[in-house]
Amino acid sequence: MGSTNLIGRSRPRDIRLVSYGGVFRLQNSTLLLLAIIFSLFFITAISCSFFGDDEDEPYFKSILNEVAQTDPGIVMLGENVDVDVDEPSISIRWSIIGCGDGYVLDGSAGIHESSSCGLPSMPLQIYVDSSSEPTAVYDPSQLPFIRSSGQRRNIQNLVQFDSDHTLDVHEDRLYPFDTYLLTSTLRVVNTDNETVPIRKISTIEVVSSFTISITDVDSYESLANGTDIPSRDIDMRVKRPGQARTFTLLLFGISWMLTHATVGHVVLARAHKEVKPIIKHLVFVFAILVVIPQLRNSMPDAPGFDGVLIDCIGFFPQMILSSFSALTLLLLIILREFNHLEDSSLGDTAEDSEPQTLPISPTRMITSPLPSPKLLPSPPQSPLKPLILGKGRTSSLLLQGGEVSRIVRHLNGEFVFPPVPQIHRRSRSSKPTLGRPGGVVRQDLGTTLEAVEEK
Repeated sequence: MGSTNLIGRSRPRDIRLVSYGGVFRLQNSTLLLLAIIFSLFFITAISCSFFGDDEDEPYFKSILNEVAQTDPGIVMLGENVDVDVDEPSISIRWSIIGCGDGYVLDGSAGIHESSSCGLPSMPLQIYVDSSSEPTAVYDPSQLPFIRSSGQRRNIQNLVQFDSDHTLDVHEDRLYPFDTYLLTSTLRVVNTDNETVPIRKISTIEVVSSFTISITDVDSYESLANGTDIPSRDIDMRVKRPGQARTFTLLLFGISWMLTHATVGHVVLARAHKEVKPIIKHLVFVFAILVVIPQLRNSMPDAPGFDGVLIDCIGFFPQMILSSFSALTLLLLIILREFNHLEDSSLGDTAEDSEPQTLPISPTRMITSPLPSPKLLPSPPQSPLKPLILGKGRTSSLLLQGGEVSRIVRHLNGEFVFPPVPQIHRRSRSSKPTLGRPGGVVRQDLGTTLEAVEEK
């Protein structure tokens, strides 16, 4: 009683305590769960970029309020700009707006949240680039009313018009650093053919794949009779946004890195003597040949394959260098196959040229005459062999056929004449034994040949 009996209990195994320096190791399932949570959090954070844009102040509101307060008149707003560098052309969707007292149609105020601007109150004719015919005609009497509120309806086709212009494309080959320039002039007259001053011309600044900067200039046209007609000119500069340039340069750099990787595969493949590892490198090179055109097509609003600068220093050299790498690997595979076939043929020739060794009993090997030297294949003799071995060594091995048979009969205990001289052996281990394989007989035969040479 009072004592603990440990007999029959298994001792616990040795527990090794491992220290990780205060860092707790997480299980693989925990790491996977954390990665999924981080991915969902990242996607949610990026998606927030689509919210809150409607709460910003309208882009043209400040421009309209400034014109209404300082210099009332007609404002031309380019609310949509379509840039087509392949044509090359640019289409602008213009809106006709009146700002200030005497220029706003009743019941139309509040355009772009500006209480001082609305639809023009008088019929107008708009001339673009000094055309002989008006590009657009505005008639406020065609605008319908809302029956419940009496508010004027803003019908787009009645208050907006399109104008097409040709771009200056001197720098189009510098994609993504290409810049396009457009200059145009606009003039507005009323039904009495009197010029209505245009106080401001503006367009949106950001469109798909391009940013636009506008500079408007107050100008006039001089007629043949010396009359000056007020007009308004614009200078529009179109270029790629910073994001598009960044993505394009990143794709350009990745394409070159993949191209350099093809050269690396060629260098690594040269170290292999087998064909199978080279085929793996060839598969990677062909995959890169497929990926590079896809990266080129992924560049934002990229031009066609018309020889722009980014293709002359990028896509075309990349495809050529990658193709040469693939051809080099194919030639390397062919060379390795030829080497393998040559080695196989040499191995088969060596096996065929080996002398056939037949099992011969010791008694038959001693009593039967030796085969003719002409039946045994002899290896090619090197011309340097006499210089290395010496002439005396080679002449001592020349024996007549009768002497060889007389020595063999002597070793078998038969009587031979003239008798073979006695051989002085150093030890009993070199004594001939007829029951042993041919190696011992060859050893005694070599000793006897040496004795005959001394004689």
